[in-house]
Amino acid sequence: QVQLVESGGGLVQPGGSLRLSCTASGSISSIRGMGWYRQAPGKQRELVAGTTSGGNTVYANSVKGRFTISRDNANTVYLQMNTLKPEDTAVYYCNGDIWLWGAKDFSDYWGRGTQVTVSS
Repeated sequence: QVQLVESGGGLVQPGGSLRLSCTASGSISSIRGMGWYRQAPGKQRELVAGTTSGGNTVYANSVKGRFTISRDNANTVYLQMNTLKPEDTAVYYCNGDIWLWGAKDFSDYWGRGTQVTVSS
């Protein structure tokens, strides 16, 4: 099995910054990509940022220039969020495209989420 554990959420004023972290652990053979999604109340879950094992990144248009995704090793991904806006308020979920030992292919795995609230 695998666990993705997020940390770093919280309450921040507009214009402030937060850094989210996510570490994957368990019977992991390989991680092809990791990313961050978010879901605001009454809205669908959406991709915020993603990164592949080769270092390619993708961002939602709404966060380009403000958020930066990075990985410091194979199993940990970060999301640096700057110039936060009230519309960034959501539960942020970590996602991993992971091949477990004994599995036949990569599968998607999710963390439980961390709340980010941007409010004055």
